[in-house]
Amino acid sequence: MGVAIAVPEPFGGLLRERRASFGDRLAATVPSHVTLLAPTDVDDDQLGGVCAALADVAASRPAFSMRLRGTGTFRPVSPVVFVAVSQGISSTEVLARAVRERLEAPEPGFPFHPHVTVAHNVDDAALDRAYDELAGFECEFTVDSFAMYLHDEREGWRPQHTFALARP
Repeated sequence: MGVAIAVPEPFGGLLRERRASFGDRLAATVPSHVTLLAPTDVDDDQLGGVCAALADVAASRPAFSMRLRGTGTFRPVSPVVFVAVSQGISSTEVLARAVRERLEAPEPGFPFHPHVTVAHNVDDAALDRAYDELAGFECEFTVDSFAMYLHDEREGWRPQHTFALARP
């Protein structure tokens, strides 16, 4: 299970197509998103409680604007290029912290940094190309919900439940 903000269309599909063009095989199974809670093992019998907890979090947090703009990288620590969140960072951080606290999830192994991955575990030339070609990317949208995703061995990560944020 994972929890994330979906990047809406047409932006999500465009970023996913670009991710595939850089040779990232995960593009086929991972929708464009901003992670709130990284993949976490949850037993099927706990999903109802997880959904109730996520609904509580969503009801207590207002919708907000998000802008994605430009690229960044986690190299040399991790072979990742991403599109940066340039507006809505603090709201995303607060939302992610609320999700982790409500689900009693451990702190992430790395500092939380909201982003949309566009190239991961590809060669350096593909990472450089992703960084350069998406440097001018920009879009803005309202984050009015987030979703719980479950992993399916054949189809990859699919949203199972969407949780509407409170109206501002």
